[in-house]
Amino acid sequence: MFKTRAKYHLGQIVRHRKHPFRGVVFDVDAMFSNTEAWYEAIPEDSRPKKDQPFYHLLAENDQSYYVAYVSEQNLVADYSGQPVEHPDVDDIFGPFEDGHYPLQVQLN
Repeated sequence: MFKTRAKYHLGQIVRHRKHPFRGVVFDVDAMFSNTEAWYEAIPEDSRPKKDQPFYHLLAENDQSYYVAYVSEQNLVADYSGQPVEHPDVDDIFGPFEDGHYPLQVQLN
């Protein structure tokens, strides 16, 4: 039986290890659950393992806001204390407090 435990939780702010963006976790897949086309689009030498948690993020960088899908191995916790400015944050989470966002709606 395959069993995994997510390192990051809903409402937590994380950063990508290699790319300059950060985001707030709004969903977690226990293992890879995106399309093969998406996976194959990642350069082979950068492809993450599929048998680990993958996180859905409301992400931001200096130029834009978007939704990102990132493997656990490519994330680190963000302890900057700064909120994420993604325009959809308020649709899912309550006000930013103590470095994270509390859930405001119930997700499946």
